Amino acid sequence: MPMTIRIAMWSGPRNISTAMMRSFGARPDTAVSDEPFFGAYLKLTGAPHPMSAETIASMDCDFGSVLGAVSGEAPGGEAIWYQKHMAHHMVGDVGIGDMPEHRHAFLIRTPERVAASYAAKNELSQPEVLGYGILRRYFEAEAERLGKAPAVIDADDVLQDPAGTLEALCSALGIPWSEAMLSWKKGPHRQDGVWGAHWYQSVNASTTFAPPPKTMPTLTPEHQAIAEACRADYQKLHRYRLRRSEHG
Repeated sequence: MPMTIRIAMWSGPRNISTAMMRSFGARPDTAVSDEPFFGAYLKLTGAPHPMSAETIASMDCDFGSVLGAVSGEAPGGEAIWYQKHMAHHMVGDVGIGDMPEHRHAFLIRTPERVAASYAAKNELSQPEVLGYGILRRYFEAEAERLGKAPAVIDADDVLQDPAGTLEALCSALGIPWSEAMLSWKKGPHRQDGVWGAHWYQSVNASTTFAPPPKTMPTLTPEHQAIAEACRADYQKLHRYRLRRSEHG
């Protein structure tokens, strides 16, 4: 039996990460998982989040146990297993270095857009909850391990050119491109975490990637300062982003 191709897509919150999960989940050869370390993160940190108690009750909340599960065979025996991971969840005793058999990729988004979207759903008081610092550290660690930059995509590029950007991503990950990734069924999906009831209204109303926003959101001074604190980490990864022209 061929070995499962495990894709770990590292992101921060409010970064079209659920739309990306929908996109991969639309492939006929791919299983998807929604933030498998979220429960462990909440249990360890006690971080205030909507539906925290429900999330903890619904999941394996042991970092080591979750690591073992996501390093196994894909649900349903699928050839590809796309795992949506939030970098800031990795506060336990496991990390990207414990996932050497995964193919790692990084999803980034302009800090102002992330800050505005996050603040609309939860309290935003510090830059760490947006995950940029850990994303950069993970990117640098994986680049050192590989001897080259791992795959990076920017949310604005995905929204502007879904087919071209996703085809470039698939090429970088060593999997075939599928046009099925461009659309999905409307509504909640069975793979969604229970927290989707609070966070996923927009993506649940969609069947494809929306056009990119035309303007930058207006932030409070406090939220603008948080976005600025994330800028250098975002720009480091942005320099390596994939686009259509790089993969024909």
